[in-house]
Amino acid sequence: MRPVAALFGQRARLRWLHLILGGALFMPFWMVGSLVAAPLLGGGGLFTGDLGVQLGAYAAGLPLAAVTALFPLARPMSVAAARALCGVPADRFADGPAHGRTEKARTAGWFSLHLGAGALISGASLALPPFAAAVMALPFSPALRESELGRIWGLDRPGWVWAGIPAGLLMLLALAAGAAATGTLLARQAPRLLGPSPADLLAAAERRAAEAESRNRLARELHDSVGHALSAVTLQAGAARRVLDGDRADLEFVREALTAIEETTRRTVGELDWVLGVLRDDGEAERPGPGPGLDSLEALVRGAGPRVTLTVSGDLGPVPEALSREAYRIVQEGLTNAARHAGGEPVAVRLDARTEEWEITMENPLPERPPVARPHGGRGLRGVGERARLFGGTAEAGPVDGVWRLAVRIPR
Repeated sequence: MRPVAALFGQRARLRWLHLILGGALFMPFWMVGSLVAAPLLGGGGLFTGDLGVQLGAYAAGLPLAAVTALFPLARPMSVAAARALCGVPADRFADGPAHGRTEKARTAGWFSLHLGAGALISGASLALPPFAAAVMALPFSPALRESELGRIWGLDRPGWVWAGIPAGLLMLLALAAGAAATGTLLARQAPRLLGPSPADLLAAAERRAAEAESRNRLARELHDSVGHALSAVTLQAGAARRVLDGDRADLEFVREALTAIEETTRRTVGELDWVLGVLRDDGEAERPGPGPGLDSLEALVRGAGPRVTLTVSGDLGPVPEALSREAYRIVQEGLTNAARHAGGEPVAVRLDARTEEWEITMENPLPERPPVARPHGGRGLRGVGERARLFGGTAEAGPVDGVWRLAVRIPR
């Protein structure tokens, strides 16, 4: 069954169709080549039956096809046809027009090979089946046996006439084998001639790196926004519950805790809308506005609870949008870390803009018990370091003089 599938299976049929397409594309070049070859070889006209003129037109058409392949659309068109019909994995082809001499030469080589081989197989596919059918019909048609066809093949003699049937079948089998072999040859050469060049591979690697960086950035945004909101809401709700369960309920404290929960959730919904807007951005819709920045810092600290204080030294002044957003996220992650490990102790946030570096410092007393390591934790402080290094800054976190300190320095 394998030989039959190799000659007549779906893959073989698609590759045969690919060759027929190449032959159809070669027709304009063959016609132009005929106009050149016919006068030189003394042929009759455009559609002369002279074999020499036909071969001359074929030889003149191939260089014209190679020159046409230098145009930008040649490689995308060839790649689209080869991907659909050659049975080669799609990722082994290059995308876009060819750039540089080497890529254009490879495209010209493929275009000439495809059209040249396609012209030969197309011609054979048009001429050979009728001829083979006529040969196989010789035993059943006295008129055919008496014609030039029967006399040339010597099949007009008694006893030999039935040889026309196996001869015709062998012709058709040879045509199928030739088409399958030529299709296999093109499939093997397609990745070499239409595959990505080193420049294409580098560009693809850069695109993948950019996509990975974009995914990591969005993952950090979601982690910081949602993680902070859940930590702050859990802390405020727990504090309010403990007050209500006590002997003397402090309704004002409960009101402040509920207000902080409301502000935190409302702000987080806005931040999630911004992140989801970035994820949905396809280049056509209006791009979502910038994320939260330093102008939202007071609301962030207020939503973290009454035991969090913010001190700003110096003039923050106008800062780039990206730097403002990253500074906000650094403070947000620091508050999230403090909410998880500070045990309800006061948290001091300080921003110092009096020097050439921004200094963001967050301190809270160390808990009596060291924090239990979470099996999937640790991403927050690592994200703070990544954000700081993005702008050439540094980040340090650890116990100092009885407090836990997160210190970030970013050049202005």
